[in-house]
Amino acid sequence: MLEIENLNLKYGQSQILHGITLNAPVGQVTCVTGTNGVGKTSLLKAIAGRHPFSGGTITLDGANLQSGRAALSAHAGVGYVPQGREIFPLMTVEENLETGFACLPKSEHKIPDDIFDLFPVLAEMKARRGGDLSGGQQQQLSIARALIARPKVLLLDEPTEGIQPNIIQMIGRTIRLLRDRGDLAIILVEQNFEFAYLNSDHFHIMQRGQITKSIPKSQAQRDTLLDALAL
Repeated sequence: MLEIENLNLKYGQSQILHGITLNAPVGQVTCVTGTNGVGKTSLLKAIAGRHPFSGGTITLDGANLQSGRAALSAHAGVGYVPQGREIFPLMTVEENLETGFACLPKSEHKIPDDIFDLFPVLAEMKARRGGDLSGGQQQQLSIARALIARPKVLLLDEPTEGIQPNIIQMIGRTIRLLRDRGDLAIILVEQNFEFAYLNSDHFHIMQRGQITKSIPKSQAQRDTLLDALAL
């Protein structure tokens, strides 16, 4: 579904990504991991159109994504759940979800029932302001908002950060359910190794803006991945 070829990205004169190449197939969770500051979030921002890239190509479902055009990327099928969630604190839960309608024809401006099946707490809190929700509830809202637009690829940036353990487990179950539906590619950026190992199918390890190792889970033992991350 998503193909990235020789991607480069700069912040001013500093080059952050160096020739990133990876594929994210439908029906799989593709994990991008590594220590802080290696370019994981910058990679997701490039895919989502939140930051222009300086070279290479990003192809989604056969169509090239334009550099630095977030609205076009969203309409093309990129769903982005950013680090820090970025929900609208003064808008209600329902209003936050409705912002996903921007990528849909007017005839489809309805919150699907399966959103509330995935995240029952949001049904109970539709009239609550987003800023009044707990961190775990806000994370559920951020994921649900991205799903409203019916993306082809879902980008998850550190979804477990600052979240209580029971909600982490629920988010993991949701990721596996979305993967098993077989109509969505998922890219997970995550430093929580146990969560990433449990929920991912393929691992790309980043160091200094480059992918240094790509390992299918079927070919990698847990300790092998930990050793690679420690390099």
